[in-house]
Amino acid sequence: MGHQMFEYNAELADEVFDYCRDRLSMDPVPLDFGSLHAIAPGSLDGFIRPEGHDPDKILEFFKHSLAPAVVSIDSPGFLAFIPNAPTKSSLLFDMVVACSGLNGTSWLESSGVVLAENQALEYLADLAGMPVGSGGAFVSGGSLGNLSSLTVGRDVGLSKRPHLASHEVRFAISADAHSSIGKALHVLGIQPLEVETDDHRFTRESLEQALANDPRPDTIVGIVATSGTTNAGIVDDLEGLGSFAREHDLWFHVDGAYGGAALFSPTERHLLAGLRHADSFIVDPHKWLFAPLDCCALIYRDPTVARKVLAQQASYLDILHSEDDAHYEWNPSDFAIHLSRRARGLPFWYSLVTNGTTAYETAVQAAVDLAHRTEELINGMDHVEMVRPASLSVVLFRRKGWSADQYTAWSHQLLRDQIAFVTPTKWEGETIGRLAFLHPNTTEELVVRILDTMRD
Repeated sequence: MGHQMFEYNAELADEVFDYCRDRLSMDPVPLDFGSLHAIAPGSLDGFIRPEGHDPDKILEFFKHSLAPAVVSIDSPGFLAFIPNAPTKSSLLFDMVVACSGLNGTSWLESSGVVLAENQALEYLADLAGMPVGSGGAFVSGGSLGNLSSLTVGRDVGLSKRPHLASHEVRFAISADAHSSIGKALHVLGIQPLEVETDDHRFTRESLEQALANDPRPDTIVGIVATSGTTNAGIVDDLEGLGSFAREHDLWFHVDGAYGGAALFSPTERHLLAGLRHADSFIVDPHKWLFAPLDCCALIYRDPTVARKVLAQQASYLDILHSEDDAHYEWNPSDFAIHLSRRARGLPFWYSLVTNGTTAYETAVQAAVDLAHRTEELINGMDHVEMVRPASLSVVLFRRKGWSADQYTAWSHQLLRDQIAFVTPTKWEGETIGRLAFLHPNTTEELVVRILDTMRD
């Protein structure tokens, strides 16, 4: 007789599977209410106790009390921040990964996982124009991907400039770079050269001007560009910045956490042609590539360089790096600041393989097309106006005459009415409206309804 916690409970399994079936069958997924759903203070009191609780009752509590207090990020009405729209096949396979207890740490333990994940990574690298042999690992999100990449870039830069101390090297970044870039550099203990942009776009010209005015240009060891800023969907001058990096032997990292998925868009992929210059690149399948949270593809031009910097060394790990195994170099744990990891890339791989790349192209393009149709709608209305042209799948607009408080009240009312989840943002100091399209099932009719709620 084994430990009671590890005994199979058929009734509980049926309850959980029934919940999952119900959830998967919802079309559309309900928004729910997030923090607007009231949970009584102390409602969890006594839940953790020596004797445990009836699992059915706790599942019911979750369904009726906790779940409604979480806005469904995969709802077609979730248009704030960057949404998430996992395919049904990816969600189902995420259940397979969880139920199988799959580990994705090393080739020795997890060669089946690594083989499949690497196929997905190689496909993304090929789309980006990176050379054969590029690769890396799936990590939890863009923040960890950026931190890992910049750690490698720092050490590579230091090896080329041995006269500099580690805190003296710098990366050139845009003033519009994602907040995780600045945080990563802070963790690494180095300062950025923050370059003023050309209408919020980081260009080679703006970089060259910044370097010409900088007293220590020799301390710059890398450049960080963005393929699709989170706030506005703007794609930096990847070709110009990448070619500059190649000419000056600098590390070139591209943060494509959101917009890198535009590689699948027939109309937008040309904007990302400069990715072929990248030394490292990230894209989050859990954003615009329809995988469940949490999944970021971290790809290096030369994975060997990353492994030399990031592979953890310990006596009990020596076997993972044994050259007796022809594939020892493909340990996912060696390519990021992590060791143990779930097989988080498999749901994306399964969805990509089963749905096919054509389906991915049409799904990504749907969001781009809706953004441009929304721009046309706004241009035809009197009470709203565009702040700047739509870019990728992000639309920035203003309700004429509104204050910040009015935007906030409007956002909350949309959620209370279960119409959509739309949050305001700031642009050049002004509070404005923002729609981030991602789910291919978001309709133009929903957009019209949202904009009409701003008339009064």
